[in-house]
Amino acid sequence: MTAENRAPVTVIGLGAMGSALARALLDKGHPTTVWNRSPQKADDLVAKGAVRAATPAEAVAASGVVLICVLDYKAVREITSSLGDAFTGRVLVNLTSGTPEEARDLAEFLAERGIDYLDAAIMAIPPMIGQPECLIFYGGPTAVFEAHEQTLASIAGGGTHLGTDAGLPSLYDVALLGLMWTTWTGLLHSLALVGTENVKAAQFLPYASAWFEHVIAPEIPNIAAQVDEGRYPDADSALGMQAAAIEHLVETSRAQGVDAELPAFLKARAEQAIQRGHGGDGFASLIEVLRKSTAR
Repeated sequence: MTAENRAPVTVIGLGAMGSALARALLDKGHPTTVWNRSPQKADDLVAKGAVRAATPAEAVAASGVVLICVLDYKAVREITSSLGDAFTGRVLVNLTSGTPEEARDLAEFLAERGIDYLDAAIMAIPPMIGQPECLIFYGGPTAVFEAHEQTLASIAGGGTHLGTDAGLPSLYDVALLGLMWTTWTGLLHSLALVGTENVKAAQFLPYASAWFEHVIAPEIPNIAAQVDEGRYPDADSALGMQAAAIEHLVETSRAQGVDAELPAFLKARAEQAIQRGHGGDGFASLIEVLRKSTAR
């Protein structure tokens, strides 16, 4: 697709992320129409070549692809409900953060109105939009995604269609964010522990980094494979043995005056798994107590 035949795109919602989406489209040569409740937020984009729409209906009418990135799904529902048949013949790509159930409810609501819809989750910060390393998950009809895949590539080099379930992008989103937050919290707990003895974070960092690189990261594929197989062979140390070490972490945290709730949660889950017969299994067997049900 050359700059001369880039598809027109509309962006509704010009917060930090919406503005980044519009800038990326303009940089790739797409005729870009923008709308925001506060019109002044479009000033920089208009100076860059965007067209400012006076109303949401005017914005939708300008393009075959409409990206919406607003506060929440309630706002998306309000905007789409107010536009009646304006979306006929167009595709709506929702990049608003929310939950899987919100995404599925919205997809059903729009399908009843004959609106082609893709739900999307952005796994990036605004400066990454339009870059090859930017990852965006999409869920919705395969034909709709494939028809607009080249256009969507202008906002993220890593656009991945997860299938027809509109809720999967949000599920991947919260799962990856959960991984990030719990990993960071574990690091912060470690820094709090060594900090009780006046060890600076920078002093501890080389050992934490090496631990991630040589112990934690290499084990991730093994854990994932065991979860899929439902078997948790003890490669190095059984959960029963690790539970004793976790108890040391709990005791040390309390003795050093550091919040022990995080290791106490882990200790309780390990003990629960052991009670279910996983004392001789590997650490991945904790999935059996974390996963209350696999059925939606």
